[in-house]
Amino acid sequence: MANLSLRLATKIGKQLNNTLPQISKASWTTSKLISRSLHITCSARAAEISSILEERILGAPPKADLEETGRVLSIGDGIARVYGLKNVQAEEMVEFSSGLKGMALNLEPDNVGVVVFGNDKLIKEGDVVKRTGAIVDVPVGEDLLGRVVDALGNTIDGKGPLTSKLRYRVGIKAPGIIPRVSVREPMQTGIKAVDSLVPIGRGQRELIIGDRQTGKTALAIDTIINQKRFNDAQDEKKKLYCIYVAIGQKRSTVAQIVKRLTDTGAIKYTIIVSATASDAAPLQYLAPYSGCAMGEFFRDN
Repeated sequence: MANLSLRLATKIGKQLNNTLPQISKASWTTSKLISRSLHITCSARAAEISSILEERILGAPPKADLEETGRVLSIGDGIARVYGLKNVQAEEMVEFSSGLKGMALNLEPDNVGVVVFGNDKLIKEGDVVKRTGAIVDVPVGEDLLGRVVDALGNTIDGKGPLTSKLRYRVGIKAPGIIPRVSVREPMQTGIKAVDSLVPIGRGQRELIIGDRQTGKTALAIDTIINQKRFNDAQDEKKKLYCIYVAIGQKRSTVAQIVKRLTDTGAIKYTIIVSATASDAAPLQYLAPYSGCAMGEFFRDN
């Protein structure tokens, strides 16, 4: 009996010795396959995560721009006192929260005086004012010929927006004596008394002064109409573009001027800048500077 038990134990031991290497070899192969699958899975997930991060970075919104803002301390008579715009420039455009534009004129240590280009009743104390970083400018170019615009260059004739992208700053210093060309070409007004007794040259300033209802506007309009024969000709050097700035006039008067220039065919080479009596005082102040900026474009080009 003892010999039988010893023989069985010996046989079982031999079988275990033959089986253990196979089990250990199978376990090693299985663990190797598992580690390889884990490596592949981790690599796939890492690639997926990197692609997601790349999409998020590329689709992120751009860096926000910082804006310098202030607040309205007081408003009245078209003038706003603004606190907080410490770095604003003289004659820089600012924008109120109501959408109105203004120009910084009076720079004081503790506040800024801003003229409002519009109805100041739309502005109240505490409203936010932000800088635009741009000095007051107006659109220029041949696209303005035949159009009626306000002091800021916005069209008011109902013919659609302007297509010109060119802009000139208003209030640029006039050129000195040396860079100027001498006045040597006449500008014919079509009125014999003026052309013979007081001839006017191109590039010259001429004041038309007189009492009410003495024909100052009629003289200027007749001069504009007389330039039609030169502008209809093919000689570019003899063409003379005209800019009529109406300041403080009634809207009906401006409409009559536009109608007369249209009927005579003179509107096609004329720009009308309108700042009527119903417009804000700052717009009437800005209108002549805007007209000069539009004329300086033709002078320089």
